Amino acid sequence: MKKLYIFAVGGTGSRVLKAFTMLLAAGVKPESSEEYQIVPIIMDPHSTNIDFQRTTNLLENYMAIIKAVGTGNGFFGTPITNLRGLNPKTSALPDTFTYDLKKVSGSQFRDYIGYNQMNEASQSLAQVLFSGSTVDKRNQPIDLLDIEMDIGFIGNPNIGSVVLNQFKNSDEFREFASSFTNDDRIMVISSIFGGTGAAGAPIIFKNIRNAMQADVDSGGFLRDAKIGALTVLPYFNIAKDPNSPIQKSVFIAKTRAALSYYQTNLDGIINVMYYFADSLNGKAYKNDPGNGGQKNNAHFAELASALGIFDFLSMNDSQMKNSNGVVQRSVYKEFGVKLKADKLKFRHLEDDTLSKIRKSLAQLLLFKKYLDEELTNAMEKTTWAIMAPKVEPELLRDGFYNTHLKEFLDAFTIWVDEMAENRRGFDPFDLKADVRTFVKEHAAKTPWYTFNKFNYKHLNSSLNAVSKKCEYSNSKEKLVHIFYQATRDTLQKYFKIKA
Repeated sequence: MKKLYIFAVGGTGSRVLKAFTMLLAAGVKPESSEEYQIVPIIMDPHSTNIDFQRTTNLLENYMAIIKAVGTGNGFFGTPITNLRGLNPKTSALPDTFTYDLKKVSGSQFRDYIGYNQMNEASQSLAQVLFSGSTVDKRNQPIDLLDIEMDIGFIGNPNIGSVVLNQFKNSDEFREFASSFTNDDRIMVISSIFGGTGAAGAPIIFKNIRNAMQADVDSGGFLRDAKIGALTVLPYFNIAKDPNSPIQKSVFIAKTRAALSYYQTNLDGIINVMYYFADSLNGKAYKNDPGNGGQKNNAHFAELASALGIFDFLSMNDSQMKNSNGVVQRSVYKEFGVKLKADKLKFRHLEDDTLSKIRKSLAQLLLFKKYLDEELTNAMEKTTWAIMAPKVEPELLRDGFYNTHLKEFLDAFTIWVDEMAENRRGFDPFDLKADVRTFVKEHAAKTPWYTFNKFNYKHLNSSLNAVSKKCEYSNSKEKLVHIFYQATRDTLQKYFKIKA
């Protein structure tokens, strides 16, 4: 199977990867007959970043779910693995999705570059290159050279570029290179208005294109790899804090500088470039340089950015031609909506976007609502639950359901709710409504002659019908498969949602 390696750099990289994982769980697929295995690699020195942790937990639960039920059931229909999972018998890498930056934890930047061991001239040069000030974990002012890097690079890509350049000599890079084939693709996700993302993306691009000089396996394949870039421009507001090194007022200046660098230094390196931004001056996030965990609520821009990955996988090889490591023709894409609104609903989206996500997101949310509100009542009463293999109360205590599936779906509803509460918001669902009206502007309707409003009995009828058509190896596989089929049929029949 072909592989897509996703390098998610910095906090924005993690949040877009989270949105992409949610869409995969909902059954969203690229418009291509090709199947891809997804191999995420998260690059962020800030391991206590809450967004980083939420994304890694999500990926681990996704992997556990597909290990139990496979990928042929609609939901969770795309395989995800980490670098170790590609070669579990031979790989010495840890069983994780993260790239382990060396000499970062508990270390200052001056120690990383060996400042105290430099001669006087080199120290003077370092002071010029890394001049300026910031704050430490205790919010005390410090010189840039004294940055404690385990909370990230605090909006300083000049420092991040030095530290992240170790990637080319890492075990992770060698493992990635040795497993890469001519049919695989690479996507790099980053923002360009901060520190980690702005620094990390160009380094990854150049190290990949220059892989033949690094004496790694598959260097030739990497040199001519098909590379996409999700470049996220400013899209959220941040609270003012005169004592913080993070100021929204410099986001645009940093973005312009990064774009100028991309134009000058990355020409001929990237096959497809996706740009995403949101100019709305929305709800302000807490101004947290990193020592507070740096938790940002989900934003529609991250969902829109994730759709770029599906677009990249849908493109033909003929649209991404390289020669001796040089891209013959770069493609540039942007995202837009049909109608502008502070709170977006499905009707505000372009038809192409709507066809990709509306039905799938509604299906996964309907699955979640049923499990929370009706599953216990249905056990031992409904045909679909009684038919072998039985869906019994013991399943609710199984680690597959009680830990992995429940945690994933709980995270999904939190993600949906956070996007709704954000500004710009994405608010197509009512999480507190009954099952008949949970999709805003798409209330379920039953034939007038039945005199019954839509309820879970209608979904049970669909579940009963689906369960009779297939055989299942176990109750876990059955649960995921019949709910994908039944929610699809139910949304089409009663909610009139076909796409």
